[in-house]
Formats: sequence, structure tokens, C-alpha cells
Amino acid sequence: MRSPFALTPWVRRLLVANAVVYLLTITVFTGPAFLDWFAFRPAAADQHPWTFLTYMFLHAGFLHLAFNLLMLFFFGPAVEERMGGLAFIRYFAVCGLGGAALSFLLALFWPVGTVIGSSAAVLGVALAFAFYWPNTDVYVFPLPVPIKVKWLVAALFALDLLMGLTGRRDGIAHFAHIGGFLSGFAYLRIDQLFVGRARVTARRRPEARVLAHPAGESARARAQQQPSPHAQADAAQREVDRVLDKISATGLDSLTAEERRFLDEMSRQLKRD
Repeated sequence: MRSPFALTPWVRRLLVANAVVYLLTITVFTGPAFLDWFAFRPAAADQHPWTFLTYMFLHAGFLHLAFNLLMLFFFGPAVEERMGGLAFIRYFAVCGLGGAALSFLLALFWPVGTVIGSSAAVLGVALAFAFYWPNTDVYVFPLPVPIKVKWLVAALFALDLLMGLTGRRDGIAHFAHIGGFLSGFAYLRIDQLFVGRARVTARRRPEARVLAHPAGESARARAQQQPSPHAQADAAQREVDRVLDKISATGLDSLTAEERRFLDEMSRQLKRD
């Protein structure tokens, strides 16, 4: 069993990257130029397109940084193990981009200030945890009893939505958080539908494949050595189930090249049928 304090590779890198950038902003790059170049400002997004991503590594203060890193520390490792490393960092980036994208769209209708922080991406990670393990109990200070993680994430979303719609000027980019939630949910649902469709399609009994044998073998020898079509189909079905279970457990990125070729072959075979 994984220790609750064990860090996965990409979670560790993200924690270190955010901490290092914060230290640089309070010691070396203390002037406004650094913020001008790497914070996300919708009005300047066409001139600084890289800020759709770089804004996630800037924070307004220690408490802002600490909240995001604690959320990533508690929810990130399990999600990365479930998705796989490459899928996890892609999902993290999608949630962060979703926060910037929604802020950019809103700026077309009313003023939106500078957006910084990894909250949109981190809240997307919390959403993924609740998506995969909705009934996990979590303790939230100062509540004396645990609550289900699905209710915690729902409360965070509702709070951001309420604060955003009421227009409260508290210096928090609530709609960027909502963009992270929405893009994360869309990503998870599309991934779920893709895996579910693959499972339903692949569970159709595949056609037995014909094995090639040297020309010198007799028909009787071939009949004795070649598995029956039923046995071949059962073996193929067991392999399909194993690969799909692996996708469900660790994500598409965990498949080997041979396993991907096997799924592609099964898919083409079923289409021919």
C-alpha cells in the first residue's frame, strides 16, 4: 500500500516548481516586470500567449501558495497513480488552460484583472479525486467530523460560483477556478466515455485468428497442435479484459506498445465483422 505521504513524480515536480518560482519572486524578481511577463492578463493575452500556462506558477502570497500546494499534496498522488504520469500532467495543464480560457472569454464582456496561481489546475485535481473516489472521507479543519470528498469539492465549486456571480472583489479569480472545474469535468467525462466505448466494443467475441504453419506439417499434426477456435477466442477475450482493466486502473498512457497494437488489431477485426 502506498504511504499517504509518498509523492508521485509529477506531483513532486509541480510542488518544487511552484515553491522555487515563489522564492524567486520574493528574492530576485521582485519588480513588476516579472509579473508583467508571466501573469495572465486577458487584455494582453495575444501579445503574451505563454501566460495561458505560466500564470499557474505565480502566487500572490504565502497563504495562496500554501493552499494550492497542500491541495496538490493530498489529492495529486492518488490521481497521478490512477491516470498515469503523462495523462496526469496533461490533465493538470488542461485544467489550468481552462481557467485562463474562461477568464479570457469573460473579459470580452466585462473587465477581468490579472490572474495568477495554480488554483484552477489544483481544483481540477481535487475534482478528479472526487470523480474516482467520491465517497472517501476527508477531514477539513475546523470541522469535527469527516465529510465525503464529493461534498467538499461540490462546496468549493458552489462557493466559487456564488462569489463570482455576486461580483465580490476579494482579489480571487473565482471564474478561473470555475474554468478549471469545467475543463477538468469535460476531460474526465470524455475519457470515461472513450474507455467505456472501448470496453463495450472489445467485449464482443473476437473472431479466432488463423495460425500459419510450415508447409511440411501434416494436416493431422496441425489439427493436434493448433488450439481450437473456441480456445483462441477465449484467450483473446481474456487479454482484452486484462488490457481494459489496466486502462481503468492506470490510464491509457500505461499501455505498452504491444498492448496498444493488440487493441488496435481487435478494433479493426471487430469493424470488419
